[in-house]
Amino acid sequence: MNIEAVQSLGWVVVNGDFVPASEACISPFDRGFLFADAIYEVTTVVSSTLIDFDPHLARLRRSARAIGLALPWEDHDLQTLHKDLVSRNQLDEGYVYLQVSRGAGLRDFAIDEHMTPTLFMFSQARSVMQTSDAQNGIKVITVPETRWAHRDIKTAALLPASLAKQKAKQAGAQDAWFVEDGRITEGSSNNAFIVTKQREILTRDLGQHVLPGITRAAIIRLAEEQGYQVIERGFTVIEAESATEAFFTSATAFAIPVVEINGHQLSSGKPGPVFQAIRAAYLDHVRSQIP
Repeated sequence: MNIEAVQSLGWVVVNGDFVPASEACISPFDRGFLFADAIYEVTTVVSSTLIDFDPHLARLRRSARAIGLALPWEDHDLQTLHKDLVSRNQLDEGYVYLQVSRGAGLRDFAIDEHMTPTLFMFSQARSVMQTSDAQNGIKVITVPETRWAHRDIKTAALLPASLAKQKAKQAGAQDAWFVEDGRITEGSSNNAFIVTKQREILTRDLGQHVLPGITRAAIIRLAEEQGYQVIERGFTVIEAESATEAFFTSATAFAIPVVEINGHQLSSGKPGPVFQAIRAAYLDHVRSQIP
């Protein structure tokens, strides 16, 4: 990342202090760097408004409890830092990334319980309301599940997901869906959904095997409000390849249609009507939060 790209990020937050991105420093002995001993959240910003912030904050605290990490900041403090960062960087649309590591110390697999956590935040401009992927759809491949067992914890250990995304890119696709014991768990950075011929919407049930997506929860609620039956269960690769529609959800992409899985075209190669109805409802959900 060159200096111009870093400077374009404007202000960042390091341990509660606002500093220019080009001057931000974190110890090379930080456990987030040495062990990926860190958790994170990404909150979308639309019209300078944080979208679904409270559920993201709740999930951050859930992840912290799961790894035995005590967060020294109050909810109000973290919300204020988010809002101030959006204001300082004049961010209209994009996202805020927050990461908390266990802190810095001598390298040791055993955890020093007296470490002071490291907080790092930055914002980045990005189109989310209107994107080419949402309009045209993407291609997906399936890959074997290679991640650790606790995928319900949002940790910074993202190498397997990154390698899966790279494999998809090399195959001419845009994303990869993980497969474990013959059933799809989730995407490299998203929750996976398919639509059956009976217009049922399937997505993997929650548990240690998938992240409890904030956007996933909102989409399920909105779909049910529109009269769709949402079934939370594992589905096979064959079910996915033969689905009438498919899509994925994430905080920074909202809902994106999948028009091809492993070379099998879905919905005539374009976003289907179920997806379009659900994304429209979600965009209304986003707009309802903007003052």
